[in-house]
Amino acid sequence: MTAIMNIGFDNNKYLTMQSEHIRQRISQFGNKLYLEFGGKLYDDYHASRVLPGFEPDSKLRMLMQLADQAEIVIAISAVDIEKNKIRGDLGITYDSDVLRLINVFEERGLYVGSVVITQYAGQSGADLFRSRLQKLGIRVYTHYVIPGYPSNIPLIVSDEGYGRNDYIETSRPLVVVTAPGPGSGKMATCLSQLYHEHRRGIRAGYAKFETFPIWNIPLKHPVNLAYEAATADLNDVNMIDPFHLEAYGKTAVNYNRDVEIFPVLNAIFEKISGVSPYKSPTDMGVNMAGNCICDDEVCQEASRQEIIRRYYHALSELASGSKPEDEAIKIELIMNQAGISKNDRRVVGAALARAEETDGPAAAMELADGKIVTGKTSELLGASAALLLNALKELAGIPHEEHVISPVAIEPIQRLKTAYLGSKNPRLHTDEVLIALSISAATSKTAQLALEQIPKLAGCQVHTTVILSAVDIKTFKRLSVQLTSEPVYENKRLYSKN
Repeated sequence: MTAIMNIGFDNNKYLTMQSEHIRQRISQFGNKLYLEFGGKLYDDYHASRVLPGFEPDSKLRMLMQLADQAEIVIAISAVDIEKNKIRGDLGITYDSDVLRLINVFEERGLYVGSVVITQYAGQSGADLFRSRLQKLGIRVYTHYVIPGYPSNIPLIVSDEGYGRNDYIETSRPLVVVTAPGPGSGKMATCLSQLYHEHRRGIRAGYAKFETFPIWNIPLKHPVNLAYEAATADLNDVNMIDPFHLEAYGKTAVNYNRDVEIFPVLNAIFEKISGVSPYKSPTDMGVNMAGNCICDDEVCQEASRQEIIRRYYHALSELASGSKPEDEAIKIELIMNQAGISKNDRRVVGAALARAEETDGPAAAMELADGKIVTGKTSELLGASAALLLNALKELAGIPHEEHVISPVAIEPIQRLKTAYLGSKNPRLHTDEVLIALSISAATSKTAQLALEQIPKLAGCQVHTTVILSAVDIKTFKRLSVQLTSEPVYENKRLYSKN
């Protein structure tokens, strides 16, 4: 299998088709629609990896086409605030991400109406966060824990259930409910609002915008399997929508949480108008992504690679003690369903072979043209730093034996690390080697040429034979390199300054 650099998804078609479909759904409900936005609204890197051509901000750009009709409500769980839950891809807490999202939306001309704190049960962290938001001039509402949710429908759809929640004041036809991550209470927020709107005599509707699983491609399509791998820690399971099959005799893909909540939604609609407008959870959705896949094989291969990357990530978290074994076991089963193994990631074999040859940590990178470049550990450089230099030289057409960093640039950094910052490791990390390269570029045209190749690293695949330091992981992420590592540490020390 080779690196995926081809386009498999028509992003322009998606922006047009998706915004038009949402407009149609707004009009269906008398010009008031609560739209639950699942997944990442602004930076959906998972979608961009499994659907090459999908831009990480596609959903935000699509929403900007509806800016005059839309307002945004951000939901965050009091439980997540209390335990300082971290958004894994950005490394920031959910409450910090709420502030980041507000800035992102407002900078793009989108109106953020309010924040709703869900699953509130007196958590002190939630109280502090509410106070912080209010001091910033942001409207905050509170939704409470409902015992027996979602099965106790009589309690949920009552004054003691949704009726106890704050009514969120909104002013526009499209109310987009989004969140920093899953389990934040987006759907419950939408349904609570429907209940309150009905009490006020206002006709309103609900729809769901969830990119994955894609409802109109096969259940075991690699794109849908990659979504299962991405949500292995949530125990989400893709399944055939039984309600859709019964109503229409057609197969559609959904997932367990939507199927489980569907009777609740039906009960709410029936109390509002005597009949539900939807016959299945798939009917609730407005996702057009499946209609915009222009090269299915490209998307299938990208998704297979994503599953393998998720597997390695789960193994690394298991090795660090931050996650249980269950997640890795589940993803391994998904790999079996997809008919793939670790060996289908080309950089894995190349890195392991280089490590065996040099008897030390090694790394490998697959460039856009499919060429494999490797790096080894030396006295001056760690394997990842060496790999970066080798890749940049390859991209620039610089002979491997030619040095692009002057020793004059390396030695002061090593001296700073060991003599002044207390590090026992004199080898340069990835960020340090890039700084040294930029210093050398001031006096060397060859170094400048290598430095100019950095943007070409985006999307390249990398595998290392040991778990990297946080510094190296962060550097690769900033370079938009897709990294995996063997789930072992270079040494067995329990703590290291690196």
